[in-house]
Amino acid sequence: QVQLVESGGGLVQAGGSLRLSCAASVSIFGFKAMGWYRQAPGKQRELVVQITSAGITDYADSVAGRFTISRDNAKNTVYLQMDSLKPEDTAVYYCSADNFVRTYWGQGTQVTVSS
Repeated sequence: QVQLVESGGGLVQAGGSLRLSCAASVSIFGFKAMGWYRQAPGKQRELVVQITSAGITDYADSVAGRFTISRDNAKNTVYLQMDSLKPEDTAVYYCSADNFVRTYWGQGTQVTVSS
């Protein structure tokens, strides 16, 4: 059973930084890709960034240059460093993991950016 647990969300002022963590209950080495999605109130869930097993990244235009994804295979953890945060980044952030068969999701962590 794959479990993903996010942490690191919170309240921050515009221009500030947060680092989200996603700890997996299994080795992340075999996942095709892992990523971060977000869902703001009244909006659909959207891709923030994805990283493949080969280390190839794909960022949403809205966060490129401000957010950085990284993975630590030894700790089975994926991180999302978020800098220069804006009020429009406010959302619930979800971790995802794709193992060629299905996509797993974490429970989400709230990020709120005040203006």
